[in-house]
Amino acid sequence: MPHSQTSAHRDSLVGARLARGASPWLLPTVATAAVSLLRARRSGAAKAVAVPATALAAGAPEREIAPGRVISPADGVVQSIMPWKDGRTRVAIFMSPLNVHVNRAPLAGTVTSVEHIPGGFVPAFNKESENNERVVWHFDTELGDIEMIQIAGAVARRIVPYIPEGTKVEQGERIGLIRFGSRVDIYLPEGVDVAVEVGQKTVAGVTRIDRD
Repeated sequence: MPHSQTSAHRDSLVGARLARGASPWLLPTVATAAVSLLRARRSGAAKAVAVPATALAAGAPEREIAPGRVISPADGVVQSIMPWKDGRTRVAIFMSPLNVHVNRAPLAGTVTSVEHIPGGFVPAFNKESENNERVVWHFDTELGDIEMIQIAGAVARRIVPYIPEGTKVEQGERIGLIRFGSRVDIYLPEGVDVAVEVGQKTVAGVTRIDRD
């Protein structure tokens, strides 16, 4: 892809085709969704399958990015909010198998590093998931360095970054994907207050994470 293409154009290209890394599980899901929708009128069990299967088959829909200094990088539920020794605050977002698994840039800036770290695959809601397979992102932003970590879960066996180190991104731009259930952590700089609560649902590119 030519370096001159804007981040908005990159995002539109991703939206115009199948999300990279999604093909191994999308086709079976589409088939399940189609069959369950056809049978839903006659079967309660089919209705139960049709809703999540159709949601998964829909993939990563286009959405309008909301205003805010720091917005959620993931669809999911806030699992924990923890103060860190260096003054930052970690907000952990759990992504279930029914969530959209494309992650977005929490702020506009430049990707200063993208590091893959091998590890295990225990459930992402488990404390031991701290040692799971992960990709660690760092962004140079107006708030300084922002760290974001994509963590693979028991089912999510692959993390697919979309963009390399040195790329300039817009807030809310798609930056990568984690297959199925997983977790995304974002570290807010010292002095930045958290606007979300544990148990709150988040929408990537829409839910504001920080408070003025």
